[in-house]
Amino acid sequence: MPEPKEPQGAIAATGAGGAMDLATSEATSLAPGGPDGAGPSAPARSLWSDAWRDLRRNPIFIVSGLVIVFLVVISLWPSLIASGNPLDCDLANRQKGSSPGHPFGFNEQGCDVYTRVVYGTRVSVTVGVCATLGVALLGSVLGGLAGFFGGAWDAILSRITDIFFAIPVVLGGLVLLSVVTSSTVWPVVGFMVLLGWPQLSRIARGSVITAKQNDYVQAARALGASNSRMLLRHIAPNAVAPVIVVATIALGTYIALEATLSYLGVGLKPPTVSWGIDISAASQYIRNAPHMLLWPAGALAVTVLAFIMLGDAVRDALDPKLR
Repeated sequence: MPEPKEPQGAIAATGAGGAMDLATSEATSLAPGGPDGAGPSAPARSLWSDAWRDLRRNPIFIVSGLVIVFLVVISLWPSLIASGNPLDCDLANRQKGSSPGHPFGFNEQGCDVYTRVVYGTRVSVTVGVCATLGVALLGSVLGGLAGFFGGAWDAILSRITDIFFAIPVVLGGLVLLSVVTSSTVWPVVGFMVLLGWPQLSRIARGSVITAKQNDYVQAARALGASNSRMLLRHIAPNAVAPVIVVATIALGTYIALEATLSYLGVGLKPPTVSWGIDISAASQYIRNAPHMLLWPAGALAVTVLAFIMLGDAVRDALDPKLR
């Protein structure tokens, strides 16, 4: 008499202490380590790891990142590519064009345009980075607290931001900076932070309001987590992405704003070397010596474009809706 054949499957224990038949494919899929049984499955990637993977494959991010790295390097060590002094001028070379050793020519004071363009990078990058850090820090803290606590604090901050939004930036700069006599970058940076934080505050407030409604925040609150722990451990890491995107794009805007204010005569002042100052001085000689205007204006345009492109790439990588 032939022996009965075993069923082609597996026996799995049930939660009630019994057993149930599983097909071979189902038993394999439930085995530890996945279908191959070779080991634990790959861990789930976070938003930041996914964003970094996408950024590394984005040619816009690579090109803009290389340009920004180059700008940062020459702003820290301008003598690497410019051996002269931007304040050394000779009126005998006034408005001369390109010549050996002086590829960008000379300005109306006989100063080397190439050297001034290189050294002007330091001022523009410093203003942009410091203003962005100040705006991001102040706006994130105030907006995050308003979005988390709500109530009277949120209402008061909303009315204050409405007042600042009603102030035109250029007009505010003409009024506030016209009484400043300092030639350093800090009055300009302080002005940008003063009028720039409301935008980041609105962004941070909305992100915190959205994040605090998630289930993991409610679970942490039910388990007795303090407000500071919920803000720092659960809400801030999940609400900071929009702030980073807006701040990255705004950095290029602040560099352009510094040049605009310097062009109008209320931003940085001589002897500070700035692209805005050089553009303002060269604007009246554009017909006779266009090189005096084109080189600093071109450097300004490339710098602003690089930061805006970088911000666009970061936005695309951090936006879950685009996945």
